[in-house]
Amino acid sequence: MTASSQETKSGAESASDRQTLPIIFLTLFLDLVGFSIIFPLFPAMLDYYLPQGADSSLLGKLIAPISQWAIHTGAEDPRFMTSVLFGGILGSLYSILQFICAPLWGAYSDRNGRRAVLLLTIAGLALSYLAWFFAASFWVLVLARVLGGIMGGNLSVATAAVADVTSRQKRSSGMAIVGIAFGLGFLVGPAIGGLCARINLLEIFPRLEAYGVNPFSLPALLSLVLTLINWLWVASRFKETLPKAKRAAIHSGESKPPIFHLLSSPSAATRRTNLTYLIYMLAFSGMEFTLTFLAVERFHFSPAQNGGMFVYIGLILIFVQGGIVRRLAPRLGEKRLALAGLACGVVAFAILSFALQLGVFFLALAVMAFSIGLVSPTMSALVSLYAPEETQGRELGIFRSAGSLARAIGPVVAAILYFIYGSSSAYLFGAALVVLPLLIALKLPQPAAHAVEA
Repeated sequence: MTASSQETKSGAESASDRQTLPIIFLTLFLDLVGFSIIFPLFPAMLDYYLPQGADSSLLGKLIAPISQWAIHTGAEDPRFMTSVLFGGILGSLYSILQFICAPLWGAYSDRNGRRAVLLLTIAGLALSYLAWFFAASFWVLVLARVLGGIMGGNLSVATAAVADVTSRQKRSSGMAIVGIAFGLGFLVGPAIGGLCARINLLEIFPRLEAYGVNPFSLPALLSLVLTLINWLWVASRFKETLPKAKRAAIHSGESKPPIFHLLSSPSAATRRTNLTYLIYMLAFSGMEFTLTFLAVERFHFSPAQNGGMFVYIGLILIFVQGGIVRRLAPRLGEKRLALAGLACGVVAFAILSFALQLGVFFLALAVMAFSIGLVSPTMSALVSLYAPEETQGRELGIFRSAGSLARAIGPVVAAILYFIYGSSSAYLFGAALVVLPLLIALKLPQPAAHAVEA
């Protein structure tokens, strides 16, 4: 490639960045706000849906062994511990489906384009929120979570779209855009959820109970509205980022889904990155799920206060991903920032294990926010830089699926550890676990992000 043609390409990339990145950013932001509204509601929702005392329903029979176990282990509040463990199982259901579907959506978008997949998955998410709105029954709530998990491929597809429109030199900065959307989404969503928890539509319109409206229908309605706005935004503004000439046909004849390549990628660097992210997210997802229960147990937080806690974390995420990562990644490299984030994770878990004062608790949350704020965008950038251009969606889908697998296992394991050994021991185990990906990541190569692309 000549110097003039390289300059033309760089100029085209810059123009494309300016036009496309803000559209992707708003798409991710709206998606994540709708997704995270439910976070501060989990303890209250499980308390609402789980039956009181002996119950002959299918749900009652399912939780009876867990309740008996809580009683036999001498838990101070057996019902609270039952909701922790059962909530972990419910959270895992959503992530298992993401684990299976995210790489499939990514590979499908490599063949058919990003726009079509985004429109399909966002429409599916809207249907899941509609089901949540009418979820007077616990099983309707489960159906809503199943549909949401299947359609939760937006992130890997949108991340691949970022890779489509950014050069190698600007890949980390582009992935930081994804991180900023994460931070803002997790700031606004839980805040909305916490505030909406104070408003019960049934108290205003009692007759709606006959249609399945429940005390948590208002947050569901807001998630639905945001998702419909997102669908209209993508339909009207998002231009295809993957031209037909670049779409991969290589996977059309594969006999097995790409998720089976999680740890068998042709690239050793990609395999190591996936393994690092998988183990790290096992610990992080367990922490993320038990955090609201920890806040209730130690500091008696309400749903609104849990929402405020996520706002605090979101503000720090925005600062880290919008400021630190975008400015330091080109100078220090993705690997160094990822290692710093993993080290912060070890420290954060250790502090959380003994954080009995509110100030210490929020200090630990700040360190944890620094950890995920550094790890997530730098590791997704590493996978994108290791992967060939024609398989960005597939490789990033597999990377995100590693996170989904971790989110499927982590909450259940964390809930069991929390259940049996208590919060302090559970978080100390998390600190020990994060040491392992830190050691694995030491051998990751730093990609030649500034190499001239042919």
